[in-house]
Amino acid sequence: MPDVCVSEKAMARGQQKIQSQQKNAKKAAEKKKGQGADQKTAAKAALVHTCPVCKTQMPDPKTFKQHFESKHPKSPMPPELVDVQA
Repeated sequence: MPDVCVSEKAMARGQQKIQSQQKNAKKAAEKKKGQGADQKTAAKAALVHTCPVCKTQMPDPKTFKQHFESKHPKSPMPPELVDVQA
């Protein structure tokens, strides 16, 4: 008879465990979803330089100059990139 009580307790605890895991998974998904939007917004805000030839956006002048030199070698260098050290 004690075996029945033990298995009932284990069964009930198993159900609690499943519910707890589902609850935690839902919380983690909501947290991750909110975090992703913040990272995307921050990344997009960091892209301040736009290539006049291909309209690609870059975060800093050094990357912009490297892009321009490798992708558009025949085009004249934009004046804002002349003084930048690559």
